[in-house]
Amino acid sequence: MMGPPRHCRCLPPLVVVVMLLRVLLLFLVVGVAWADDGHFSVSKLEMFVDDLPDMPKIKGYDLLKDGAPVPKSLTIGMFEKTWEFHRDLPPTRVFAYGLTRDSATVPGPTIEALRGVETRVTWRNHLPTRHILPWDPTLPTATARDGVPTVVHLHGAIAEPASDGNAQAWFTAGYRSRGPTWSQETYSYPNLQEPGNLWYHDHAMGLTRVNLLAGLIGAYVVKEPALEGPLGLPSGDEFDRHLVVFDRSFRPDGSIYMNATGNNPSIHPQWQPEYFGDTIVVNGKAWPSLRVQRRRYRFRILNASNARFFRFFFTNGLRFTLVASDSVYLRRPVRVRKLLLAPSEMADVVVDFATSTTDAAVLANDSPYPYPSGDPTDDSNGVVMKFVVEQYSPPGAVDDLSRVPRQLVAYPQPSRGDAAGRRRYIAMYEYESPTGEPTHLLLNGKGYEEPVTETPTAGTSELWEVINLTDDNHPLHVHLGLVAALEQRRLVEAEAFKQCMQRRNDAEACGVRRHARGKLARVPRHERGWKNVFKVRPGHVTTLLVRFAPLRPSRVVYPFNASAEPGYVYHCHILDHEDNVMMRPLRILS
Repeated sequence: MMGPPRHCRCLPPLVVVVMLLRVLLLFLVVGVAWADDGHFSVSKLEMFVDDLPDMPKIKGYDLLKDGAPVPKSLTIGMFEKTWEFHRDLPPTRVFAYGLTRDSATVPGPTIEALRGVETRVTWRNHLPTRHILPWDPTLPTATARDGVPTVVHLHGAIAEPASDGNAQAWFTAGYRSRGPTWSQETYSYPNLQEPGNLWYHDHAMGLTRVNLLAGLIGAYVVKEPALEGPLGLPSGDEFDRHLVVFDRSFRPDGSIYMNATGNNPSIHPQWQPEYFGDTIVVNGKAWPSLRVQRRRYRFRILNASNARFFRFFFTNGLRFTLVASDSVYLRRPVRVRKLLLAPSEMADVVVDFATSTTDAAVLANDSPYPYPSGDPTDDSNGVVMKFVVEQYSPPGAVDDLSRVPRQLVAYPQPSRGDAAGRRRYIAMYEYESPTGEPTHLLLNGKGYEEPVTETPTAGTSELWEVINLTDDNHPLHVHLGLVAALEQRRLVEAEAFKQCMQRRNDAEACGVRRHARGKLARVPRHERGWKNVFKVRPGHVTTLLVRFAPLRPSRVVYPFNASAEPGYVYHCHILDHEDNVMMRPLRILS
């Protein structure tokens, strides 16, 4: 971890006192409703008593009488309601996406789109004037007196800047208050990215972690039958399923537990470096179960946690066959026994239960938290869900005609030569208080509001040398762009390099090439292609090829002005880090 930067200016004592009084007043105003009144012991909850739900599905397109698909307009709201996470847990107040309050769910409905057919969504905020969770007013935060600010980002989308869900494009109920970059009620998603898995979630400045924790998440899938059908992968609602996995803690009354006191309360009264819940939730149910036949199933797994990494495995030795990573198909399937997913990462896998040697298979997790050097999992957060494997096929079951082909989709392979000499250095810093507790995190030592420094040109690729000077693994997400990891190399004489970077914040001046010559860390085979997120190892320099162009050749790079306001962003997808303030603006040049 890094100490406070030596170049920062100290404030006069009177100013410090005034600021602390303001923090105390704000904390009393926004925090009085969230006094810590007890943390429910999850040992009282029995596992595997709730069935795995299927979230509602919404078509993002219409069909003409002749079967031709055409664009569709949707109106999806954000509602406060109650949700039952477990049979024996009282109903929980949540924020949920849905067409109506009654039909809203956690996670929200799965939006099914077709490649090349536009989906237009008007996102409506119906949330109350006060948040159901504590939030920290000392962070750069969207604030409004008349409601909870929200804005929706479609993760993995190729969309115009005004439809990207910029953190400052937030709005409250009825659009009574709007952020400085808000411009339109209806978002346009051309669905021009390759077929694959995306997800939508809140992205309001400084509130992302609490809005997602409250329930504002949902799956989105882009399909292309002509390309995907011949692959022969498991299909249909029963055998092709989304698994949206996240962690939560609860109070005895069923409400979501979030510590209302920060680790540095004199600096940030509520913010903590990471949120970790002790209950693992899949599709809105804690430790659910699913009855499966002895055949192949496809699972589109999303880690929608704030900060928890999952390293999934089956307790009976079943394997995962990966067919896609994030929103992009692999060239060839990859079989693994364990599968590590960072927050916001997606894995598209096939599991063949015909090979199960038992009548039950528990999906488990053994990832330390925080990752990679934190606490080990326990009997609660080390269990995800249970699959009950039927011994005999049910009446009316059809033969399994699905397969996993040897070849999937041959997209352009990442190559250093694609960058044509364009290189950037992105340094990750974590700063501490005198007591050794983290206070904030930055990219390249800059806050979000400082002038943009990353200005790639549409239609090009760049090499980003990402230097992780912290103790944590950070999942890096670049809006609009695709990333591919080319190399992960350990820093040597790392402490001397950190001290130089702390003083000068200049990788080349600090001799990064002299220090980035340690042991190579192998990029897993299933992560060597194009992704929306990549896990940046601590103490390493990770070389990413960042592509600002579609994977498929087209007459124009983007069918919209990617250089328009308010631009895009890139950030760490540990939400507690993103909010404070590990996020930077990204300006695309035309």
